[in-house]
Amino acid sequence: MPYKRLICAACGFVYDEEIGDPDSGIAPGTRWEDVPDDWMCPECGVDKTYFEVLNMD
Repeated sequence: MPYKRLICAACGFVYDEEIGDPDSGIAPGTRWEDVPDDWMCPECGVDKTYFEVLNMD
């Protein structure tokens, strides 16, 4: 299954599953559903509910 990219609706930060968020302890290759629910956007601090899947077509 290809990796997804999700964008923060509040600030535009992109979470890329292939890259993860190593600075926050999220290893490369971590699928969005496996990111802890208490993870916050590293740019603006909002929670996961603000993220939407980027259409890569």
